[in-house]
Amino acid sequence: MRHVKLIVPTLLVGIVLAITSAWSQEDMTAVDNAAFDNPQRTPSVFVHDEHNETAGIDDCAECHHVYEDGERVEDESSEDQSCSDCHSLEGDDEQPSLIRAFHGNCKGCHQEQEKGPILCGECHIK
Repeated sequence: MRHVKLIVPTLLVGIVLAITSAWSQEDMTAVDNAAFDNPQRTPSVFVHDEHNETAGIDDCAECHHVYEDGERVEDESSEDQSCSDCHSLEGDDEQPSLIRAFHGNCKGCHQEQEKGPILCGECHIK
Protein backbone atom coordinates (compact mmCIF):
# COMPACT_ATOMS: atom_id res chain seq x y z
CA MET A 1 0.00 0.00 0.00
CA ARG A 2 2.88 2.33 0.82
CA HIS A 3 4.34 1.82 -2.67
CA VAL A 4 1.01 2.72 -4.27
CA LYS A 5 0.98 6.01 -2.32
CA LEU A 6 4.37 6.85 -3.88
CA ILE A 7 3.64 5.58 -7.39
CA VAL A 8 0.33 7.39 -7.97
CA PRO A 9 1.65 10.93 -7.17
CA THR A 10 4.79 10.24 -9.19
CA LEU A 11 2.72 9.17 -12.19
CA LEU A 12 0.48 12.22 -11.87
CA VAL A 13 3.48 14.56 -11.78
CA GLY A 14 4.94 12.78 -14.82
CA ILE A 15 1.70 13.14 -16.77
CA VAL A 16 1.39 16.84 -15.90
CA LEU A 17 5.01 17.47 -16.95
CA ALA A 18 4.51 15.61 -20.23
CA ILE A 19 1.36 17.57 -21.06
CA THR A 20 2.98 20.90 -20.12
CA SER A 21 6.01 20.06 -22.21
CA ALA A 22 3.83 19.20 -25.21
CA TRP A 23 1.89 22.47 -24.92
CA SER A 24 5.05 24.54 -24.66
CA GLN A 25 6.35 23.03 -27.90
CA GLU A 26 3.08 23.60 -29.75
CA ASP A 27 4.44 26.74 -31.42
CA MET A 28 7.87 25.25 -32.07
CA THR A 29 8.73 24.94 -35.73
CA ALA A 30 11.56 22.97 -37.29
CA VAL A 31 12.69 23.75 -40.79
CA ASP A 32 11.81 20.76 -42.98
CA ASN A 33 15.02 18.95 -43.88
CA ALA A 34 13.35 15.73 -45.10
CA ALA A 35 14.78 16.25 -48.61
CA PHE A 36 18.30 15.56 -47.33
CA ASP A 37 19.17 11.86 -47.50
CA ASN A 38 21.77 12.05 -44.77
CA PRO A 39 21.56 15.39 -42.92
CA GLN A 40 24.78 16.39 -41.19
CA ARG A 41 22.93 18.53 -38.64
CA THR A 42 19.58 18.61 -36.92
CA PRO A 43 16.89 20.80 -38.50
CA SER A 44 16.96 24.47 -37.56
CA VAL A 45 14.45 25.08 -34.78
CA PHE A 46 12.66 28.33 -33.97
CA VAL A 47 9.32 29.61 -32.68
CA HIS A 48 7.76 30.81 -35.94
CA ASP A 49 5.31 33.47 -34.71
CA GLU A 50 7.66 34.80 -32.02
CA HIS A 51 10.49 35.02 -34.57
CA ASN A 52 8.35 37.00 -37.02
CA GLU A 53 7.07 39.30 -34.29
CA THR A 54 10.55 39.98 -32.93
CA ALA A 55 12.01 40.45 -36.40
CA GLY A 56 9.14 42.70 -37.51
CA ILE A 57 8.20 40.39 -40.38
CA ASP A 58 4.57 40.88 -41.35
CA ASP A 59 4.70 39.55 -44.91
CA CYS A 60 4.88 35.76 -45.27
CA ALA A 61 6.51 36.18 -48.68
CA GLU A 62 9.52 37.72 -46.94
CA CYS A 63 10.68 34.16 -46.24
CA HIS A 64 8.23 32.14 -48.32
CA HIS A 65 9.11 33.84 -51.60
CA VAL A 66 8.14 33.11 -55.19
CA TYR A 67 10.37 33.79 -58.19
CA GLU A 68 9.44 33.76 -61.88
CA ASP A 69 11.99 34.35 -64.64
CA GLY A 70 14.60 35.29 -62.05
CA GLU A 71 12.45 38.05 -60.53
CA ARG A 72 10.72 37.95 -57.17
CA VAL A 73 6.93 38.03 -57.48
CA GLU A 74 5.62 40.58 -55.01
CA ASP A 75 2.60 39.75 -52.87
CA GLU A 76 2.79 36.04 -53.68
CA SER A 77 3.74 33.49 -51.04
CA SER A 78 4.97 29.90 -51.22
CA GLU A 79 4.02 29.11 -47.61
CA ASP A 80 1.88 26.18 -48.75
CA GLN A 81 4.90 24.53 -50.38
CA SER A 82 8.07 22.91 -49.12
CA CYS A 83 11.33 24.70 -49.96
CA SER A 84 12.44 21.51 -51.74
CA ASP A 85 9.53 21.88 -54.19
CA CYS A 86 11.56 24.61 -55.91
CA HIS A 87 15.11 24.08 -54.64
CA SER A 88 16.90 20.84 -55.52
CA LEU A 89 19.77 19.36 -53.52
CA GLU A 90 22.25 20.26 -56.25
CA GLY A 91 20.87 23.59 -57.44
CA ASP A 92 21.65 25.04 -60.85
CA ASP A 93 22.48 28.34 -62.53
CA GLU A 94 18.93 29.62 -62.00
CA GLN A 95 18.28 28.48 -58.42
CA PRO A 96 20.53 27.89 -55.44
CA SER A 97 20.68 24.43 -53.90
CA LEU A 98 18.37 23.72 -50.99
CA ILE A 99 21.11 24.18 -48.40
CA ARG A 100 22.23 27.46 -50.00
CA ALA A 101 18.61 28.63 -50.13
CA PHE A 102 18.15 27.91 -46.41
CA HIS A 103 21.38 29.58 -45.42
CA GLY A 104 21.01 32.48 -47.85
CA ASN A 105 17.47 33.26 -46.73
CA CYS A 106 17.82 32.73 -42.97
CA LYS A 107 21.46 33.37 -42.17
CA GLY A 108 21.66 36.06 -44.84
CA CYS A 109 18.78 37.96 -43.24
CA HIS A 110 20.35 37.62 -39.79
CA GLN A 111 23.62 39.06 -41.15
CA GLU A 112 21.84 41.92 -42.94
CA GLN A 113 19.85 42.81 -39.82
CA GLU A 114 22.92 42.28 -37.63
CA LYS A 115 20.85 40.23 -35.22
CA GLY A 116 19.91 36.60 -34.85
CA PRO A 117 22.05 33.48 -34.88
CA ILE A 118 24.62 32.93 -37.60
CA LEU A 119 26.75 30.13 -36.16
CA CYS A 120 25.81 26.53 -37.00
CA GLY A 121 25.04 25.40 -33.44
CA GLU A 122 22.88 28.43 -32.76
CA CYS A 123 20.26 27.31 -35.31
CA HIS A 124 20.91 23.58 -35.48
CA ILE A 125 20.30 22.75 -31.83
CA LYS A 126 21.01 19.19 -30.75
